[in-house]
Amino acid sequence: MKETITEKSTLKEVLDHEGLEEVLSESGFPCVSCPMAKMEMDELEIGFVCDRYNIDKVQLVKKLNNSLKD
Repeated sequence: MKETITEKSTLKEVLDHEGLEEVLSESGFPCVSCPMAKMEMDELEIGFVCDRYNIDKVQLVKKLNNSLKD
């Protein structure tokens, strides 16, 4: 069964999946390359970052889930 990414998923949980870093980068998600985010990966929720940077979290979560490998 595929794991599901939600807006409550942490950056670490998302990046644990192969290929999802690219989806985040393509969506303008700033935390992928931010040195400070690397220290907060276990706590940074995808939805919070989306709200903070005006990224459509519904579309991003959909893209992330569509990109999950079986």
